[in-house]
Amino acid sequence: MNIRLPAEWEQQDGILLAWPHPATDWNEQLAATQTVYCDLIRQITRFERVLLTTPDPESAKQQLLAQGVALEQVTFAAVATNDTWTRDYGPITVLLNNQPVLLDFGFNGWGLKFAANLDNQVSRTLKQQGALQPRLNTIGLVLEGGSIESDGCGTLLTTSACLLSPNRNPQLSKEELEGAMQNLFGAARVLWLEHGHLEGDDTDAHIDTLVRLCPNDTIIYVACDDPDDPHYPALQQMEQQLQQFTSTSGAPYRLLALPWPSPKYDGNGNRLPASYANYLVINDAVLVPTYRDPVDNGALAMIALAFPGREIIGIDCLPLIEQHGSLHCITMQLPAGVLP
Repeated sequence: MNIRLPAEWEQQDGILLAWPHPATDWNEQLAATQTVYCDLIRQITRFERVLLTTPDPESAKQQLLAQGVALEQVTFAAVATNDTWTRDYGPITVLLNNQPVLLDFGFNGWGLKFAANLDNQVSRTLKQQGALQPRLNTIGLVLEGGSIESDGCGTLLTTSACLLSPNRNPQLSKEELEGAMQNLFGAARVLWLEHGHLEGDDTDAHIDTLVRLCPNDTIIYVACDDPDDPHYPALQQMEQQLQQFTSTSGAPYRLLALPWPSPKYDGNGNRLPASYANYLVINDAVLVPTYRDPVDNGALAMIALAFPGREIIGIDCLPLIEQHGSLHCITMQLPAGVLP
């Protein structure tokens, strides 16, 4: 039995999104957030389809039309959600003997921090509605999509802070979790990152806010160049650990450091987790969060180095980090063979 967790840069059918609505935490900045979603959907549908969950499809449809988004590539699914972080509660697709199978992990609001009763049912509801094609297996393990990275060739990258959090799978040791990832994802090895965390991040250091695996044995990562910034010591330690990692060939990874944006704060003075590592790879393009920052263009250029031949598209995500996540957090790729 051959199991493989494909890399994000492999061929996709589409992207799963959940429309921000008044019952979500976006309510106070709903218009600005929906504008971001319209921009995002406009760009994704140039390359592939969008599966959009919403409790009110007609309302979402009218909003998209008002913003000039063509709907030929959008499928609407009437699904109730607590919130919109589909990366963490959407189905994770593995290839079993080269055929897609959907894994439906438990989602408990990032270690019991937030309500998740509706979000935890989304994958099963979509399958019941016929919006997802492959077999869906519900897994008795708490795991969020944003907590793991795959190179598609047997290497998984994750953080100890998240996967070993006592409110996720306290019954399992690190070795048992690693064994589960080997069984479920076909992982030949797991790289555990021991350092790094962004202020304002609710996820206990999801890997997709810090470090990403890229094609050709390349790693791109968040780097802080300001010794006076409180992130500096931990991110320096993280960088040192990345320098020790080797690819399956035994050679060091090619490391690309992302620029460090100026601090972003909410209205109460709390720092927000602005991370350029939270990009989304789609067919023939990479969508990159921008934050109206002087180093935005530098981030786009660095990601272009990691993904040669793809169109690099900036998406203004400043409104998204008000709720402590960004572009990758609100999306989940659906590999080829997943959509009907």
